Amino acid sequence: QNRKSSPQVLTGQTWALIFNKSSTRTRVSFEVGIRELGGSPMFLSGAEMQLGRGEPAKDTARVLGRMVDGAVIRTFAQQDVVDFAHYSGLPTINALTDGEHPCQIIADLQTVVEQFGTWKGKRVCFLGDGDCNVARSWIWAAARLGFELVIGAPKAFQPAESFMQSVPGSSVSVEAD
Repeated sequence: QNRKSSPQVLTGQTWALIFNKSSTRTRVSFEVGIRELGGSPMFLSGAEMQLGRGEPAKDTARVLGRMVDGAVIRTFAQQDVVDFAHYSGLPTINALTDGEHPCQIIADLQTVVEQFGTWKGKRVCFLGDGDCNVARSWIWAAARLGFELVIGAPKAFQPAESFMQSVPGSSVSVEAD
């Protein structure tokens, strides 16, 4: 896409990029994306914040919620993202946690659309650790978007039954073979 044609929907906004887990590709893509949409990214590493020294996410959220317009968070605990979004009142993007990796799935689904036109009516297969953040995000996506998902994983690496029960109405099957 021509970068000059991007809508400037973030003009005048400052977005915090809170990274307790480092990543070159994720940081660069979010910084560039925010700039292309007219906003200003502010990078904050866990080592530079009180959050990295044990301050609860809700305390950081309350402060940043008064100073920035949105946040992108890449961290360990899923609950930190949930708490940040709740206590800050800001649009909050989960750039990765140990529990979920939704931006990876959005990028993967964009590739499916580019290659096949749609995910509707398609069967997506995920092979490997079926109980990792990427697999869990695929399961959430299948439940919300209505495509069929097959998780292929050895018994010891299959999604937890409690997690599978928390995702109602999904068209997900799990195979050990």
